[in-house]
Amino acid sequence: MTRPSRRVAVIGAGTMGSGIAHASASAGWQTVLTDADPDALSAAMTAIEGVLKGAVTRQKMTAQDAGQIRGRLRIEPALPEACREADLVIEAVFEDLEVKRDVLGQAGASAGPDALLASNTSSLSVAAIARGVAKPERVIGLHFFNPVHLMRLVEIIVPESASVATREEAEEVVRAMGKEAVVVKDSPGFASSRLGVVLGLEAMRMLEQGVASAADIDRAMELGYNHPMGPLKLTDLVGLDVRLRIAEHLHSTLRDAQYEPPAILRRLVAEGRLGKKTGGGFYDYPAT
Repeated sequence: MTRPSRRVAVIGAGTMGSGIAHASASAGWQTVLTDADPDALSAAMTAIEGVLKGAVTRQKMTAQDAGQIRGRLRIEPALPEACREADLVIEAVFEDLEVKRDVLGQAGASAGPDALLASNTSSLSVAAIARGVAKPERVIGLHFFNPVHLMRLVEIIVPESASVATREEAEEVVRAMGKEAVVVKDSPGFASSRLGVVLGLEAMRMLEQGVASAADIDRAMELGYNHPMGPLKLTDLVGLDVRLRIAEHLHSTLRDAQYEPPAILRRLVAEGRLGKKTGGGFYDYPAT
């Protein structure tokens, strides 16, 4: 189903939600960002404004283009109102099955009757999330990557309940956003998280065992394998708490020892060292 324009609702104003809302507005779509926390909405709009200003400063876009993107974005704290008559809803809330199932169910009740309902989950079963929605055939996974405005990949996760039309429309959405898609089966960790977490956890074990410093482990992957960012730096960017939840989920569902979270990860999370967002994880980050 080709739609020349869209009415988009993005649920969750954290790092991923704000990035997805920015990408949606940049695609030319009227976009509403919703979150129950007014402070999160305010912070998200500040973050988006910062990205747009940076793009103008670097001459990646004109001030007029930036203004048009801002004009297509608005915030709305009430989820039903934000999703009213939307034809595309993308949830990017906390990585918890019940929470995602609940908010997507609420969204489906308010959105247009043929709306595409997408979850930005990085590891949870999309089919399980879809069980909270009246039309599970309209639910699909759209896994974006951080930072959304720079990362080209979107992982499309297709549960058995999704219709062919839903998959085709999801591919259309990704193309319209200027991204590239990989299509994967709805299985634990999909492709990206399942592979990425193994690399990250092994890097942590190497650090625990004193094989090399965090900086040298990262440089080995950056220089030897041309990774743009080493696995420990990437974990700091994603959030150690996020990586821990994904690892625990994969370990419990796949039962493979390689997904068992290392002690160093559990310790740092318990200490509140969650990565860049808290000023420290495997590295320290000066306050800006």
